[in-house]
Amino acid sequence: MTGRLRGVSVAVVGAGVAGLGFAIAAARRGAEVEVIEQARGLAGDAGAGIQISPNGAVVLRALGLGAALKAAGLPAEAVALFDGIGGRQLARLDLRRYAAGSAAGSAAGSAAGSAAGSAAGAGYYFLHRADLVGMLAEAAVAAGVRLRLGEAAAGIGLAQDRPQVRLDSGDALCSDLVIGADGVTSAVRQALNGVVAPWFTGHAAWRAVIRETLDKDAVAEVHMGPGRHVVSYPVRGGRWRNIVAVERRAAWLAEGWSHADDPAHLRAAFAGFSPRVRGWLSRVDAAGIWGLYRHPVARHWYRALPKGGVALLGDAVHPTLPFLAQGANMALEDAWVLAAALDRDGITEPGLAAYRAARIDRVRRIVAGADGNARLYHLRAPWRQGAQLAFQVAGLVAPGRMLGRYDWIWGHDVTAG
Repeated sequence: MTGRLRGVSVAVVGAGVAGLGFAIAAARRGAEVEVIEQARGLAGDAGAGIQISPNGAVVLRALGLGAALKAAGLPAEAVALFDGIGGRQLARLDLRRYAAGSAAGSAAGSAAGSAAGSAAGAGYYFLHRADLVGMLAEAAVAAGVRLRLGEAAAGIGLAQDRPQVRLDSGDALCSDLVIGADGVTSAVRQALNGVVAPWFTGHAAWRAVIRETLDKDAVAEVHMGPGRHVVSYPVRGGRWRNIVAVERRAAWLAEGWSHADDPAHLRAAFAGFSPRVRGWLSRVDAAGIWGLYRHPVARHWYRALPKGGVALLGDAVHPTLPFLAQGANMALEDAWVLAAALDRDGITEPGLAAYRAARIDRVRRIVAGADGNARLYHLRAPWRQGAQLAFQVAGLVAPGRMLGRYDWIWGHDVTAG
């Protein structure tokens, strides 16, 4: 993979999934890449669980990380929907049709009608975010990427022929290309779009992990109740269980993952849920809480300069609520599409515009889909009872059709274009 990125200097701001994914894709195309990350270490155990659906798995495979994904991830078997209060299962959607190499997965992707091809046979995995970031960082270093940890970007200079990253240490880096992969509080996004205030969605989310003796029943369980729901699935070979609990509330909460909360508050919020959910929560000894905010998809995704350019990736350009589990997968797709576009067309207006054009409609549709799931999971009477009946009937009569609603997401293969 060589082309117009060979010898190009790239500064990536942010060492998350988007930043590291792009760093690998660009370095393997000959770019000279350094990644700037304000944290002194990468991931640790932060972030808990993550779902890599086939559209993300196919990018990891194209980056040479297929074996690492299989080693670290737990192949997903199903998504099961439950009445959170009574505990009865409403529907079970078989994810094994998307298993790596499966004929059913390839057929599902073909049915999605993706112009790019089918990713559906690439597999669907549950894993710990730290394991994903760790495998990406290792691959980045192996590709020649330089990691600069413990350095934060204080601002971006766009007044010269090439973009400049100003560090909080006072140093400045001048590169041919600057990539903003620095999340929802992105300094690069602000430089391109100004300050655009997000709005509180009225949802608070807790994140926690608990130890399991060994649970290889790789099922994502969604327990839905009035104004709240819990999603849980095993990670790290079934030795840990990831828990995300969301409650609708009027009180404002700060954004971000780093706010600790007393687990008693989590247990109190879901005291009326089934014994299975209460059993998980009784074992939580540390929980993070954050407010869910909606940020608009960025108006400006990039800027071409006389001798360089700037572009945004992942949450920095299209933050989404976590109700379709697509944040990391969209970030991986962005990384591949941008690297391929710039390798073909160079750091030019046409190359940067091609990246945005390839992504904008898809990410807007995914963001809207996540918003819709937030409403569906929290229905109250009488709509809740009607939705439960609909889930049960669809789960019995046409489970494949329920799952097929997501083929347009999971079957999309950005690496085949």
